[in-house]
Amino acid sequence: MASFDIDEIDKAIIRELQVDGRAAYSRLAPQVGLSEAAVRQRVNRLQDRGVIQIVAVTDPVSLGYPFQAMLGIKVSGAVDATAEKISQIESVDYTVVATGRFDVLAEIVCRDRKHLLEVSDQIRDTDAVSDVEIMTYLRMVQQNYAWGTN
Repeated sequence: MASFDIDEIDKAIIRELQVDGRAAYSRLAPQVGLSEAAVRQRVNRLQDRGVIQIVAVTDPVSLGYPFQAMLGIKVSGAVDATAEKISQIESVDYTVVATGRFDVLAEIVCRDRKHLLEVSDQIRDTDAVSDVEIMTYLRMVQQNYAWGTN
């Protein structure tokens, strides 16, 4: 993954888009001291380089998925290949290869306990998975997407 230098204007644009990803370039321009066309060019460049994505962030609970959990997964074989297989499971929304007690961490969102059991069984049945620890979320305290702009 490439790393790109961004300047203070890029950071200001990103901060504004983190508050409102649908902000018009005409509104952003005076806030960052550029023309509307220059803001559009910078946003396009940030997107093309993969620095930012403009997406809708949903609330799983309001969409009928009140059960969320982080799964700590131990792997007895190829970690990257196993993580890739796990990432393809529909209810898995976040997958990382990690160091420490677990080889892979996966976040899942589920409709109910039965669904959570089905997804955890699906992960347990994945080749090379040797152990799964389920840490069910009781309450979301914070979720933050404002990285790298300070």
